[in-house]
Amino acid sequence: MSISNLRKPEWLKIKLNTNEQYTGLKKMMREKKLHTVCEEARCPNIHECWAVRKTATFMILGSICTRACRFCAVQTGLPSELDWEEPERVAESVEQMGLKHVVITAVARDDLKDGGAEVFAETVKAVRRQNPFCSIEVLPSDLNGEYDNLKTLMDAGPDILNHNIETVKRLSPKVRARATYERSLEFLRRAKQMNSTIPTKSSIMIGLGEIKEEIMETMDDLRANDVDIMTIGQYLQPTKRHLKVEKYWSPEEFEDLKNIAMLKGFSHCEAGPLVRSSYHADEQVRATKANA
Repeated sequence: MSISNLRKPEWLKIKLNTNEQYTGLKKMMREKKLHTVCEEARCPNIHECWAVRKTATFMILGSICTRACRFCAVQTGLPSELDWEEPERVAESVEQMGLKHVVITAVARDDLKDGGAEVFAETVKAVRRQNPFCSIEVLPSDLNGEYDNLKTLMDAGPDILNHNIETVKRLSPKVRARATYERSLEFLRRAKQMNSTIPTKSSIMIGLGEIKEEIMETMDDLRANDVDIMTIGQYLQPTKRHLKVEKYWSPEEFEDLKNIAMLKGFSHCEAGPLVRSSYHADEQVRATKANA
């Protein structure tokens, strides 16, 4: 069977749960003119997270990304102007949803000198003011690789700094646009140097042609830069224009990778076919605190 005709295995079937919680949350997002990576990136877990777990990952700085990574379904183009009222709307939505843990991500904004760091920081502060008992995880781009941009975000005091390395070193130039493997490692290392008490996290997707040894090498590179949490998920081709799936890794293989990651010293590892960077993020922050 050719690669292009690979069929999704049984373990990748998704249970849809479109209940009142799901439809209500979708309605609220539209009313507040907010975006979620759950929708924009076509996350396979959206029904579980929205309908069952009552969690969502807010995507700020608009819905148009300046990069065109070959794995990502988010729209690419020229972004709109900054919306300085967005931080307060996110904070109000977190309060309305009664979240205990919130993930805030964003499109890459290479058109901005600070990469969007100031709006990111203001969103963290607004959520903290209105939701003092809610933990906050941020998932930024590399913010153009600028030290001051990262410092602006770290000074806002998120509970977890998450930045995805996305794939193994060999495949990074093919998979990512503008971002580089080494710059992502530097970003994570700098974050830990700026505030060693804030856990760092990173994610890779597999099924793009990497081999097990390369995944283990990525684990070693992340640990060498003091990354605390790792997530590993199966790459799913969002459209025919994106990279094809080279392999579907089995649940047993994911479990093996999780065990290896824990042996290498990560405080927590989430690994599975449907795992995404923000998958069960609330559990990850609890596990990290328990292991501190």
